[in-house]
Amino acid sequence: MSPAPNTASTADVRPGRLSADEYARRFSDANPALTHTQALLEAERCLYCFDAPCAIACPTHIDVPSFIRRIADGNLRGSARAILEANPLGGMCARVCPTEVLCEQVCVRATQEGKPVQIGRLQRHAVDAVMFDSAAAPLFTRAGATARRIAVVGAGPAGLACAHTLARLGHAVVMFDARPKAGGLNEYGLAAYKTPEDFAQRELTWLLSIGGIEVRNNWKLESSAQLDDLRQHYDAVFLGLGLAGTHRLNVPGEDLNGVQDAVDFIATLRQTADLSTLPIGRRVVVIGGGMTAVDAAVQAKLLGAQTVHMAYRRGPEAMSASKAEQEWAQTHGVVLHHWLAPVEIVGQDGHVKAVRFADQAMVNGQLQPTGRELTFEADMVFKAIGQQLQSTVLAQAGMALIGGRIATDDVGLTSLPGVWAGGDCRAGGLDLTVEAVEHGKRAAHAIHARLQQAVATQNTAPRHREAMLLIASSRGRFMRRHETACPSSRGRKPWRSMHFGSMDCFTSFAMTIEAC
Repeated sequence: MSPAPNTASTADVRPGRLSADEYARRFSDANPALTHTQALLEAERCLYCFDAPCAIACPTHIDVPSFIRRIADGNLRGSARAILEANPLGGMCARVCPTEVLCEQVCVRATQEGKPVQIGRLQRHAVDAVMFDSAAAPLFTRAGATARRIAVVGAGPAGLACAHTLARLGHAVVMFDARPKAGGLNEYGLAAYKTPEDFAQRELTWLLSIGGIEVRNNWKLESSAQLDDLRQHYDAVFLGLGLAGTHRLNVPGEDLNGVQDAVDFIATLRQTADLSTLPIGRRVVVIGGGMTAVDAAVQAKLLGAQTVHMAYRRGPEAMSASKAEQEWAQTHGVVLHHWLAPVEIVGQDGHVKAVRFADQAMVNGQLQPTGRELTFEADMVFKAIGQQLQSTVLAQAGMALIGGRIATDDVGLTSLPGVWAGGDCRAGGLDLTVEAVEHGKRAAHAIHARLQQAVATQNTAPRHREAMLLIASSRGRFMRRHETACPSSRGRKPWRSMHFGSMDCFTSFAMTIEAC
């Protein structure tokens, strides 16, 4: 067991640990854009495979060989169109998508040479060239207005993809979001060095430029009555709620000052214009093993923390952060620890002072403590052990849930008629931005098809009513003639004596009219 921490010193949490120039340098673009020459050379490496594995691996099914060939041909506009047709948030995904475990992992060049084509950076090259060209004509235009209105709750990747796709199809969209700014995860949940120069808002401006999308901020879904109201006043509803709740550690000292959720730390950092005003501890401990944990740990180090420990309760292969993300953390001075479970957050005068961990091992498929403990001194602790859907309202509305998330079919339709869902709030997903985009896009097309079907039904209804009136009129004339011509039916209701024959006749007549 490690010795108890020295509790004589006070917490060292303060802003301004670096110069202004150093803040700017550290939080500059982590993966700079390719130059024109670099992009051409990289595009030439592509083999333009038929039935390309990279396109299959992409959750939005971007035609990767097609857009890369257009880059090689100097047709950046055509390349961007090929990307954004499949993925309207192709600019953000090019920056944050874990290409190393998706398209680039299956690249044939990786098999042949051990180095894949840099698909993500080529995608960014094409999209940025068009998205940031204010003089260029719009890539997409809206279809004619349909007079249909759809409510989209949540302005994150899934909601934005759904709204943009529906707007292109001619529908009017109203987006409701709980935050002061739209963007969701892209605006509040990603590391600043991944999306510098306010890219999330620049991409949002481009998405909204299609027209037909109204954004209402500071609106939160807090009751089943709100959901019922949306269903009554809109032709369809899409829920892209994300995962606003966080899991607790459930250990003593969790509520001490200096302990906070990693997602809150990242959101605060993203909304801080002057990073020199943001306090950071000299010693930071991050608990968790996902990409949020990595983003929090690396940014703490970039803000000037002297030591940053990142502790995860299982082995490295079980971490949800990719191998590339883990290496990124280590190259920035973050110390990764595995098989450590927190047992207590130690405090002094109401502020965190240290975190005590129990060493663990896998025994017969179960995590078991080894009896050894470690203690890391800490001025700040960030919790990143997962997020959860705040589903109480949905359950009250009668929506089916699986594992605390929304149950849907393949196109996102929930158990509530007229309500679709996608993104992290939907059960069974990978919790990736690119997958959320695909959910939103697929749901939008499903909503459009359902609305078109409703229009078709309404258009045929008058013809159907006219046909039924004609049938009823003909039935009356037929029966009157039959009653006169058939003495055996006198004294009885005529349809009884001719029931089967007349019904066959009129049914056939109705089917003929409806088929016209």
